[in-house]
Amino acid sequence: MLFQRVKPLDKILETAEKKSLTRQLGAFQLTMLGIGAIIGTGIFVLTAAAAQKAGPGMMWSFVIAGAVCAVAALCYSEIAAMVPVSGSAYTYTYAVMGELLAWMVGWALILEYAVAASAVSVGWSGYFMGLVKSATGFELPAALAAGPAWSFANGIPHVDFSHGMFNLPAVVIALAVTGLLVIGTTESARVNAILVAIKITALTAFIALTLPVINGAHFEPFAPNGWFGNGNGTGLGIVGAAASIFFAYVGFDAVSTAAEETRNPQRNVPIGLIGSLAVCTIFYLLVAAGAVGAIGAQPTAPGVQPGTPEFVAQCQALLAQGQQPLVCSNEALAHVLRMLNHPRVGDMVGLAANLALPSVILMMLYGQTRIFFVMARDGLLPEALSDVHPKWKTPHKVTLITGVFVAIAAALFPVGQLADISNSGTLFAFFMVALAVLMLRVKDPGRHRPFRTPLVWIVAPLAAAGTVFLFVNLPFEAKMVLPVWGGIGLVLYFLYGFRKSHLGRGVVEVHEGDAGIPPKPVPPIED
Repeated sequence: MLFQRVKPLDKILETAEKKSLTRQLGAFQLTMLGIGAIIGTGIFVLTAAAAQKAGPGMMWSFVIAGAVCAVAALCYSEIAAMVPVSGSAYTYTYAVMGELLAWMVGWALILEYAVAASAVSVGWSGYFMGLVKSATGFELPAALAAGPAWSFANGIPHVDFSHGMFNLPAVVIALAVTGLLVIGTTESARVNAILVAIKITALTAFIALTLPVINGAHFEPFAPNGWFGNGNGTGLGIVGAAASIFFAYVGFDAVSTAAEETRNPQRNVPIGLIGSLAVCTIFYLLVAAGAVGAIGAQPTAPGVQPGTPEFVAQCQALLAQGQQPLVCSNEALAHVLRMLNHPRVGDMVGLAANLALPSVILMMLYGQTRIFFVMARDGLLPEALSDVHPKWKTPHKVTLITGVFVAIAAALFPVGQLADISNSGTLFAFFMVALAVLMLRVKDPGRHRPFRTPLVWIVAPLAAAGTVFLFVNLPFEAKMVLPVWGGIGLVLYFLYGFRKSHLGRGVVEVHEGDAGIPPKPVPPIED
């Protein structure tokens, strides 16, 4: 019976048209939206964590992660153009595989959006404190500048507070962005385009200054941890780094969530998805080559995971000796430029990150509240979560709850481990989208497909297999989060969602706009 609770595509499209969002975004705005969501903490910060896992071999890590995202993007393009409504992978799964699996995908998307917002908050914190130190010499006490170090020996968590206890700047930025969302401030397409330009300018300056000084010796040894961690466990090596770097690409999912606000989605959604991914892949490879070639990117020691107490101790010892390895930096790109005697440009890159990363946090938090709202309007979550503030006309309850949990995670976990946890939920959602595309080809072959995934019986299985491949190469603790989180989700579903589901009870759904939820204001801009 659970798998018979399928919301037909025609019903989704019909009800979406009744209370649809204003379609104002074109191909250029979608591409800029995708680039804005993709270029963030992944490249500005995770470069250091990837170097600790793979050394210079992270060049291949970017290629592997980008290839998996490319085939996943082709699957997203077909289904997002065919079902241009809010809800992303949750809605797609509901239409194809039924309510139970849709709930699991929606629940997993919390790991994608909310935990990703925590990771970006931690990344912003590193750049902010680096910029403050460079400009004024001021440093926060160590206990307030970073969260504790975590390790998971034999599956048991161990916490080391000697390095830090509470990442205060990360909490401040997470709560500040939450406050902006509560009072109704959202970024416009014009503001997003300006921030995208700032980030691209910063990365272009980095590439221009680092590529000319590449030293081939810095690429040796190329893979100090091998391809799969030299037998030291998953999560290390070139493939393990690829599983972490996947975080740097997944912002293209934000393009599909904007499908309901897009002019001519059948044409523009695929362009936005694939175009933004292509632009970012080129930038990532050039930035990685510049960082490795300019100052080197060797790990502190083979087989040591970033963010663990052992890694923190090794970094502290190296810094005490006057060494400043890339892998130990909280502001990787700015650090490289300062090491090359470009301190002012390094500060400008840090400033660009400080300006741009909050917009990514906003986008992730906004996406999370949108997923919660769609689930609530389907009756799977309490509709009180989508209550609208009488003055600000925003879903303040769910926004505040989400923001508090994002801030707590940002305070207590390092960026690399947050990224890995976020990846676990994202990879599951992408896996389900790949399956949904194939199932729809079988169940509804005659439906009009404005964009058809080329070689779908090759591309979609590759996407599904690629997501599984990266998932099994995540660190143990990140892999374990998904089933534990999923188990909690199943309990909640059977306690509440199964009984309250609008589809199961035959209740007419509440749609966006009915409850006073205003669409995200996006001013029209011509291509």
